[in-house]
Amino acid sequence: MSMRVEAILKLKGADVFTVSPDASVAEAAGLLRSKNIGALVVTGPAAAVLGILSERDIVRSYAERGLHFDGLRVRDLMTSDPVTCSLTDSGDELMDQMTQHRIRHIPVVEEGALRGMISLADVVKHRLDSCLVETDQLRQYIATA
Repeated sequence: MSMRVEAILKLKGADVFTVSPDASVAEAAGLLRSKNIGALVVTGPAAAVLGILSERDIVRSYAERGLHFDGLRVRDLMTSDPVTCSLTDSGDELMDQMTQHRIRHIPVVEEGALRGMISLADVVKHRLDSCLVETDQLRQYIATA
């Protein structure tokens, strides 16, 4: 059985780093580096999710523009209307979404409020932990049979 998003957030924490669409790309890149994260949720008034800005977005822009980042704002590079999930979604559903859309981060939104961020690494970690528990249980079952 796949772990639900709510359980993953309880284990990893619900901290999520956000950025304004009006912030400079340089500011956003600095935040990504200082927090050692791969993506920021772009929020507007009342913490509404407007988009997501990932390292990949910045690298792609660099490949297209070179070092011409002066004047660029987060809104210029962000992915608008990002894929989101809810607290009741399963890890398997997230993996399917991430594979289908070729993304690594999904904001968790419940009743219009940002509740956290799930990364592909989070889903894989909890999937591996689940497999290890199942393997241990099978070993114990075999040993006592």
